[in-house]
Amino acid sequence: MSDEQGRVLLYDTTLRDGAQGAEVNFSLPDKLKLTQKLDGFGMDYIEGGWPGSNPKDVEYFQHVRDLEIHHAKVTAFGSTRRAHIHAEEDGNLQGLVAADTPAVAIFGKSWTLQVTDVLRTTLDENRAMIRDSVAFLKSQVPEVIYDAEHFFDGYHADPDYALATLEAAVEGGADWLVLCDTNGGSLPDDIAAITEAAREQFGVPIGIHAHNDGGLGVANALAAVQAGATQVQGTINGYGERTGNADLCAVIPNLVLKMGVAVLNDQADRLQQLTRLSRTVSELANLEHNPRLPFVGRHSFTHKGGAHVNAMLKTTRSFEHIPPETVGNARRYVVSELSGKSNVLQKAEEAGLAVDSSEEAGELLEELKRLEHEGYQFEDADASFELMLRRARGEVPTFFELVHFHTHVHREADENVPYASAIVKLRVGATEMLESAEGDGPVSALDQALRKALCEAYPEVLKMTLLDYKVRILESERGTGAKPRVTITTGDGERQWSTVGVAYDILEASWQALADGYVYGLDRHQADPPSEPHRSLDRIEAVSERTEHEIEKS
Repeated sequence: MSDEQGRVLLYDTTLRDGAQGAEVNFSLPDKLKLTQKLDGFGMDYIEGGWPGSNPKDVEYFQHVRDLEIHHAKVTAFGSTRRAHIHAEEDGNLQGLVAADTPAVAIFGKSWTLQVTDVLRTTLDENRAMIRDSVAFLKSQVPEVIYDAEHFFDGYHADPDYALATLEAAVEGGADWLVLCDTNGGSLPDDIAAITEAAREQFGVPIGIHAHNDGGLGVANALAAVQAGATQVQGTINGYGERTGNADLCAVIPNLVLKMGVAVLNDQADRLQQLTRLSRTVSELANLEHNPRLPFVGRHSFTHKGGAHVNAMLKTTRSFEHIPPETVGNARRYVVSELSGKSNVLQKAEEAGLAVDSSEEAGELLEELKRLEHEGYQFEDADASFELMLRRARGEVPTFFELVHFHTHVHREADENVPYASAIVKLRVGATEMLESAEGDGPVSALDQALRKALCEAYPEVLKMTLLDYKVRILESERGTGAKPRVTITTGDGERQWSTVGVAYDILEASWQALADGYVYGLDRHQADPPSEPHRSLDRIEAVSERTEHEIEKS
């Protein structure tokens, strides 16, 4: 049952099967918001949950009726009736009807092992459960999708019985037969052959539901389409139980761009929304977006090797299988000890800096390799790399100079939670500024003290916020003598940038990254380094008369 234009239909189960993945959690507002996002993208079916399994899904189907859905069919999910009862008496089936959705999906057993050892019933009764459940739902709901659970394992064990369970669903009036590789262990050739066998035997449209336990979820979904499946089930980002489901963010562009299969209306425009959709789902699931996801990951079109970048600058087809903008992603060049002059030239160009000669590029490359040997890494610290380039040319203004800083962690006798304080002494122009602050930890306190010391001379710092702080321990085998690398992300409400620091002392590494974050931000805002003191004379004298001991006590 492809649509009238012959498209393969997309069935999204992120909100149900995806939510069964470890660490994946959606609140009710999250699920409703994602329903609208998935509908806006162009999904044909959105499986919202199992109304018989938990109160949140019951509420979801009550609230989703109030949403403005333009394209997708919201679908309720459940199982066949229990053994030896009438379908109309089964609470699970009643819940599916009560969900009041335009389509429902139910699963039944295809594998003799599951029937005898899990359901603990007879093979004949299992077929009756499938037929009766589909028939009852078909009498109440416009569209019934039958998911043949463990179908491929069942087919290998007893092909005649597996096909007989599909026949029972057809007898009940199923609109779809979806073949499920529930354990995710099948190979693409088997998927294709078995899908073709089922398609040839029944006149009902076939769908595919693949899991990724063998790392082949996407490949198996594509193989089924090649064998005649016209519905593909999956999840955004491949979320799902165990190792997850077939990732629709890879299935969709492969179908469209590699196989020439239509799956979306306004296909080119919708496909450009894919990366944004992928990242939105990660955000609502409260999970870090996987940067190495095919097509939509941050590193999907990132180029690092010197020879690769050299080739890319000549023709992007040399190391990219599709243009990244096709799926709403972007090309990135990063620099490292593996880089060549081409990387340095390209990164300099991105920063708006013209490297005048091959000799200068070579000098910058040697400096880069020296720093990386010390432990610096600039792949995710573009701001530090740009500062390195500009410092080599003497182009970075001296906004402030550190005299020294001091941090201290306090624990009161009657308090279980420690707090930290920091003192920072800076030269801002001709003035020495001394400030103190408290924070949740020493880096937080250091950040607050630095901001206080800078904000009068540079009000631009009030727009800047420390957004992320990461520590990587280098040479971990050295234990407490290991060198930490700190990466800090700073933002100003319009843009984010990352800086890196490396030192044997973690606070010194943190200071390097923190200070560079403010230097980069001030430079970006075109702040003027002071040639004269910016603070009033009374303020300068008041600061100079206070001792560091007094500030620490305060």
